[in-house]
Amino acid sequence: MRNIAVVPGLLALILTGVLFYMQFHKTPATHEPAAAQVSGTVPPSGNFRVAYFNMDSVETRYQYFKDVVDQLKSRENEMNAELSSMEKGYQKKISEWQKKAPTMTQTEGEQAQQEYAQMQQNFQMRKQSLQEALLKHNEDMKTDIRKKIEDFLKKFNKDKGYNYIISYEANSSVYYKDSTNNITDELIAGLNADYKGKTKK
Repeated sequence: MRNIAVVPGLLALILTGVLFYMQFHKTPATHEPAAAQVSGTVPPSGNFRVAYFNMDSVETRYQYFKDVVDQLKSRENEMNAELSSMEKGYQKKISEWQKKAPTMTQTEGEQAQQEYAQMQQNFQMRKQSLQEALLKHNEDMKTDIRKKIEDFLKKFNKDKGYNYIISYEANSSVYYKDSTNNITDELIAGLNADYKGKTKK
């Protein structure tokens, strides 16, 4: 009798197990692969190409860049020479006042102080003006060099098919680069040829 009572319980347990299995092990619906769903919006990874050039090499081997650096140094030297000349003129004037100081009247002394203050103001204004002009010229030259590189790379990349061409510098955050995609030599050769052609005209 006890065995007969156990049989319905076992059958119920088996049926419950079968139902659970059927519920949680359904055949998943067929879905399109994720790649197929976005087909046409994301290019295959094999088609993505990146090239790079060493900016340090451009700075040392691109003739126009070197000429610009020389020009900036020359302008800086001219600025320093002008400021030094102004300073020497002021020092000469101060020496004259020092010699006359014992015989100066109070009015003459006050006038000398006012003139000295004006000299200091003129010097600082001129110094600031020259420095700002030099800084602007420096920025203009950097922009011009960047544009020349960009213009050349647009022509260069017409039949290369690179998605990106980036500059690499020693202090950049790039920790690895594949030398097969290094276009530095081609870039510098092209830039120098363009510059040489323009300077001959």
